[in-house]
Amino acid sequence: MTLAEAAAQADILAGEGKERELADLRRQWEDEVEADARSADYRERAIAYRAVGQFRFRQKIELLARGLDDESPACRGSALISLELLSRDAPGAVNSVRSALHRLATADDNQAVRRLAIVCLKNGSAHRDTIALLEGLAEDDRQERDLAETAAKVAAGLKRKSR
Repeated sequence: MTLAEAAAQADILAGEGKERELADLRRQWEDEVEADARSADYRERAIAYRAVGQFRFRQKIELLARGLDDESPACRGSALISLELLSRDAPGAVNSVRSALHRLATADDNQAVRRLAIVCLKNGSAHRDTIALLEGLAEDDRQERDLAETAAKVAAGLKRKSR
């Protein structure tokens, strides 16, 4: 079984609420996730960053933070997908990397990475600086329409959350 296959299986177990089986699978694959996240091959790193979320490795937020700074857009995207998944129940994961998410949302060269960073921000606390940043992106005519619409929706959601 490959890491990608094990991660897909872990995601199914998590969805079914089978915590004991998920924990066993996590223990079996933890070292490989760490090793692949340090691989020279961006494809292996991307799979590892995505696996962090699928395995529900909440203790590996620091590993995902490294993924946000990866040279590969595929790796940054995979780290963002995992961060979004892990932050659905608690804003701590997003709040801990908020400045990196702000940087990615405004300055990343890859539009998909920028949108993913914006989507992650919806799971964080409703900070005024985040709302202002998102509203600025939404109102900026130079931004792609999809990015501006996503920023507007997330900003509106965060405003509702703050009330």
